[in-house]
Amino acid sequence: MKKILEEVVHPQVRAALASAHKHMKSGKGGHRRGGKVLIQLLEAARQRAADAGEWQVVRLVQDSLDYAEGRILQPDFDERYRLFQDGVRSERLRKYVGNILSINYRYIAEAGREYLEEHSSATVDDLISYFGTLSEDARFLDAPEDRPGHYRLLRGRAEKIVWLERVLQERVDVEDASEAAHRIVTSPEAVALLASDKEGQMLLRAAELNRRSTGLVALRKVVEDPAASELDLQRALEGQHWIFGGRFVGEATHRRLVPGDEVDIPLIRGDGALHVVELKRASSLAGNLVKKYRGSWVPTAEVHNAVGQAVNYLVGLDENRHRIWEEFGIETRRASAVVLIGHPSVQPSVSEVSINEALRTLNTHVNRVEVLTYKDLIDNAERSLGSAPLR
Repeated sequence: MKKILEEVVHPQVRAALASAHKHMKSGKGGHRRGGKVLIQLLEAARQRAADAGEWQVVRLVQDSLDYAEGRILQPDFDERYRLFQDGVRSERLRKYVGNILSINYRYIAEAGREYLEEHSSATVDDLISYFGTLSEDARFLDAPEDRPGHYRLLRGRAEKIVWLERVLQERVDVEDASEAAHRIVTSPEAVALLASDKEGQMLLRAAELNRRSTGLVALRKVVEDPAASELDLQRALEGQHWIFGGRFVGEATHRRLVPGDEVDIPLIRGDGALHVVELKRASSLAGNLVKKYRGSWVPTAEVHNAVGQAVNYLVGLDENRHRIWEEFGIETRRASAVVLIGHPSVQPSVSEVSINEALRTLNTHVNRVEVLTYKDLIDNAERSLGSAPLR
């Protein structure tokens, strides 16, 4: 926190961060104090920094919020902020990583030598491509029961498992699709049974409809919970990209594409471009969604601030689009975003129709960013399943 304060210029931003720092140091016996109050103080500091245009501070405070809400783990947080500290790195971890790298490079050398002996005319590109396939297959090595102390890596297994995992995730209600796919692919009997089932598509479609319906019920329960946090909402939405419409083909693996920014849910559109989902609170939203201005309902500053945050993400993605494409293969030059915020229940004195109309009017004037309430999102998803939205 002290290092963040050193980056601050605006006095109101400094005061907001100082309040958060004071709360952190108020624990018994000098221990750090967190809790809901700290989250609220950090959110207030982030907002102050955004209002003052101190975007570097916004990113640093966002990292602190991610850590406080359990979005990133302590080793990741500590290692990242070691750059601002004088502390030394863990010698034990250094040796562990060194040993792992030593084993990896030894294996690569042996595997490369064997490949070149079998493919004497192979080019450098062929060899690099071969190492890439080995990297994927290595995630699914197994331990043969007839050879204790040995492990087996089968070529081509990764491709089959990844395909099957995607099928299970999208079409069948499986708790752990990765583990299920691994069991099926490593069992010849299971693979043969799956391949010979000509009626499987009908069963998969029925299972998928059931999975989506069940997921919507669970999501609505979280959305309507007045105590649900942004993290609760994120967990309820993860793995359910279909809710956002048919133009999305899946979720990106990486959420931190730009240093200091971590998107809540990164979706991939059918054209390969990124679509950022920014989550705010639903029924637990503290402020209003709309306010009266010159006889009309218009979005409040809280909504505009959320849109500004999404725009900031898009700016960062635009500025880093070449590196992101090279490292992750994700197109961000045409990225877009949706902000999910609030629920009609937070403002019962205003009709749901008026709230939706005010947000849709805003959407027509904001490029690349759309604003929806959680209820509007769920109602749209239920219509796609052929169900009438609950009122």
